[in-house]
Amino acid sequence: MTIHRISSNERLSGAVTYKELVFLSGQVPGEGLDVATQTREVLARIDALLAEAGSDKDHLLNATIYLKDIGSGFAPMNDVWSAWLSPGMAPTRTTLQAELARPNVLVEISVIAVRK
Repeated sequence: MTIHRISSNERLSGAVTYKELVFLSGQVPGEGLDVATQTREVLARIDALLAEAGSDKDHLLNATIYLKDIGSGFAPMNDVWSAWLSPGMAPTRTTLQAELARPNVLVEISVIAVRK
């Protein structure tokens, strides 16, 4: 049983693989000003980590989406999310409002996938 860690530092790993499973830490944006831009940045980070782990968005099992303000952020985040997903490939998903690590972070997404 080998656990492989990707993009690790002293606090966390960006991704961890175990057998055929891929677990991504919550991904946050850079400096995008609105929730749609931040969601695109986060999804690009997810794409990159999944590729490095041998997976992709079509192999997602679960996603957890954290929004700073679900009232104003839910619709624009969903627009970007829905455009990013391949048709018929939606994972299970939970979306909730949360106080995020930095004041300028409006969205954070963590996912679980299976390798291709």
